[in-house]
Amino acid sequence: MPSSGTQYALFESVEPTPVEQAQPERVARRFSDYVVYVDESGDHSLASIDKDYPVFVLALCIFHKRHYAEKIVPAVEKLKFNYFGHDSVVLHENEIRKQKGDFAFLAHRPTRDAFMAGLTSIMEASNFILVACVVDKARVNRAAGAASNPYHIALGMGLEALRSFLAEKGQDAVKTHVVVECRGKKEDAELELEFRRICDGDNPGNRGLPFDVVFADKKTNLAGLQLADLVARPVGLHYLRPAQPNQAFELLKKKFLCDGDRAGAGAGFEDIGLVIYPPQKAKSPGGPTEAVAPTRNPQST
Repeated sequence: MPSSGTQYALFESVEPTPVEQAQPERVARRFSDYVVYVDESGDHSLASIDKDYPVFVLALCIFHKRHYAEKIVPAVEKLKFNYFGHDSVVLHENEIRKQKGDFAFLAHRPTRDAFMAGLTSIMEASNFILVACVVDKARVNRAAGAASNPYHIALGMGLEALRSFLAEKGQDAVKTHVVVECRGKKEDAELELEFRRICDGDNPGNRGLPFDVVFADKKTNLAGLQLADLVARPVGLHYLRPAQPNQAFELLKKKFLCDGDRAGAGAGFEDIGLVIYPPQKAKSPGGPTEAVAPTRNPQST
């Protein structure tokens, strides 16, 4: 495992891979260099709101494909082989936190500490960009009514942030795949419809977005989906209880898409890589915030 505070190098080698060498230069580029994995924390229902966790968080983890394939996937695989003897186990935040199923062995404190240190090391060293959208369901319920879908609201904000990032990288003219976890036939169909609608131009810039959604079952065991699952809840807890110590969120601060280059990571990410809906305003300088009632919810169903 890398030492604390380091990141995996973006490329292991500057030499092109055989696949890259086989690409004729005259063939136009079809896909971007990035892939996005998406997972959520909390449910998207407005009919019943959990008073202990009244938010919905959608986390988009943006990976450079070569870094993901060469560094992140092998690191996750090694962790699994070390603790399970095989790599078919799916890392799931809820089961890890509650020490259930395959993670019951974490009830042994020394083992749990070592496992969490290894997992934290991977997260810290992994070089990915995080966009997280937090929907305060209680505020949405008052401001926009039950017709709104928190997942669709967060998706619209997340895809707009993704577009901005890819434009900065000069990769907004080629296709980028957005991988989401299957939730059910009905839910997946609704999400795909919303995704296509946003990409067809129903977004703040009325632009066509070259994104394609891919639905993946949890059993496909994708490292990117598992990392996205691990980051979503700490973001929600930070929003709900900002004064409470949150080691995971402190680590994630340097991953957020921010205003500035990599040297500025860890600051300037509010309203860029970490977006809150409905947006909030201060009643007075230094005072508490309150929701700004939206005039229109572009991602309502």
